[in-house]
Amino acid sequence: MRRVVITGMGALTPIGSSREEFWISLLDGKNGVSQITRFDTSKFSVRIAAEIKNFSPEKYLPPKRARRLDRYTQFAICASREAVADSGIDLSKEDTEKMGVIIGSGIGGIETWEQQHRKLLNDSPRFVSPFFIPMMIINSASAEVAIEFGLGGPNFCVASACASSGHAIGEGYRIIKEGLADVMITGGTEAAVTPLAIAGFTNMRAISSRNDEPEKASRPFDKDRDGFVLGEGAGILVLEEYEHAIKRGKKPYCEIAGFGMTCDAYHMTAPDPNATETTRVIKLALEQAGLETVDYINAHGTSTPLNDKIETAAIKLALGEENAGKTPISSTKSMIGHLLGAAGACELIACVLSIRDGIAHPTRNLENPDPECDLDYIPNEARKLKISSCSSNSFGFGGHNTCIVLKAIP
Repeated sequence: MRRVVITGMGALTPIGSSREEFWISLLDGKNGVSQITRFDTSKFSVRIAAEIKNFSPEKYLPPKRARRLDRYTQFAICASREAVADSGIDLSKEDTEKMGVIIGSGIGGIETWEQQHRKLLNDSPRFVSPFFIPMMIINSASAEVAIEFGLGGPNFCVASACASSGHAIGEGYRIIKEGLADVMITGGTEAAVTPLAIAGFTNMRAISSRNDEPEKASRPFDKDRDGFVLGEGAGILVLEEYEHAIKRGKKPYCEIAGFGMTCDAYHMTAPDPNATETTRVIKLALEQAGLETVDYINAHGTSTPLNDKIETAAIKLALGEENAGKTPISSTKSMIGHLLGAAGACELIACVLSIRDGIAHPTRNLENPDPECDLDYIPNEARKLKISSCSSNSFGFGGHNTCIVLKAIP
């Protein structure tokens, strides 16, 4: 079977506007949660989020093109440019019909939707932008990244809520393994810090209302957690067939060794309390990788009461009590909030860099561990580790589950 490796990465997050800035901030335990600045929150009971501050699309894109793209697509292009540059791939020497794009997003162009809906209601139908539909639709990011680089291979989007980028990366991996492409640009992007999204998540009691201490609001596995913090950003990876990378002289970061996907088939927002399918998705990815356990896990770790408890149970059931107890685990969301469709990709980038540097970032704000979350969640300080294998979990509303296993390349 064809092997699939990671050769490039790009990240745009609330704690760093590049891959390395993001990584250094994670290791330092930097917090990206603060008061919302993008709109007036005076009427909102939740007034915090993990925003990307001072983002100027004109820094990356011609002004005319930037105006015709929703914020979530702008993020995807920025992160994709960094990932492709990091991969060192020379497009002039490649068969671009064997290069594709899959980018996930949970919500897509919701900011554009809200803006144009206000114009429809407050002004007139004729004031709605002719670019409204292509700006809003969830496949816009994948399409625009393909246009950016002139790639004619497989191209589509994935929308499976918080598992979107996990599915996108997994599908990119499978496409290369099956010989349908040699290179896939894949990951996730999200820009949902908007009035409607904050109101919706607030009213379903999913997000933290710790407005007075935003830096302590996201606290996965802590007994005082009260919900996730909404974040925004993008994470993009370049996946490549191993021999293709070696022939062009590129040393890969690591190999994708296993991928699993399941569905709880239980409830639209709540995880299955038996953890049946969250357990099975971890087992599927480990089996494909030929492993029984890993050296490190990047947890989904949302900071919601149910998710953290069920994920803890699933890890124990999948790895066995003894292995689970010895496995270091951390939650990236403790610092960047929940990036929804971009979460899994940014977290997988953190996994890759953990393998590269032999260190795992901490879980911030883990001050009072929940007795039902009793694993080694690397509280508050980064830890040096020898990591030859690791995994990343993503679980989405609707019961969508993914797990990706990485292996170091000797």
